[in-house]
Amino acid sequence: MPEPIVFYDIPGNVKGTAWSGNTLKTRFTLNLKGLPYTTVWVEYPDIARTAQELGVGPTGTWPDGSPQYTLPMIYDPSTKTAIADSAAIARYLDATYPDTPRVFPKGTEAFQQATIFAIETAIASIARIVMPVAYDRLNDMSKAHFKTYREMVLGGNLFEWSPPGSAVRNEQFKQLQAGLGRIAGWLSANGTNSKFFTGDTVTFADIMLAARLMWAKRILGEDSEEWKSIEGWDEGRWGRFVDAFEWL
Repeated sequence: MPEPIVFYDIPGNVKGTAWSGNTLKTRFTLNLKGLPYTTVWVEYPDIARTAQELGVGPTGTWPDGSPQYTLPMIYDPSTKTAIADSAAIARYLDATYPDTPRVFPKGTEAFQQATIFAIETAIASIARIVMPVAYDRLNDMSKAHFKTYREMVLGGNLFEWSPPGSAVRNEQFKQLQAGLGRIAGWLSANGTNSKFFTGDTVTFADIMLAARLMWAKRILGEDSEEWKSIEGWDEGRWGRFVDAFEWL
């Protein structure tokens, strides 16, 4: 058994603690593979310093030209490797631990990249729906950083993106429902009982979609009317889909 991997995640005040639609992708991947790991919780203002201490470079650039350091990130003491970005982490784990379930099965890389792009396009409105609520789920020291950089990317005032009960928010939910309906049609092309994009096997494309929906569930609240609405769309497909990842 390898030494436990160190997994860097973002804390928040939600049921189950883990909430980020980005870091959940790596948490699901680690759990699916059955690899031992420990979690280190890192507040938003400390992400850059943590990455630099581990020797991990930025994963992108903010609109103002500054380097963008992000979570998820892992450090694997067995290989003394530190890496960021959920897809890069998944590829590393597939290569380093080949006896575990692969989330990028051989020959699916191009298919999955195209599928993930299509998913992100179809459910783009979920960001403006969930992020303003996520702000209130953060610990105080992370709130200003979260707000500043999300506004830098998407523009405007975070608190005006999707006011509760507004026509704007209602339209965003209609867009999300339409996008998920489109995805449901893709999944149904495998057969009415197909749970995942390749049938019964979980791939990274499934993990990406599940992480986004779990993010919405944990931020909006599993008992909220908004989440209850989402999970009931497409004859309850999305509630069942997320339930399939609860053990992860």
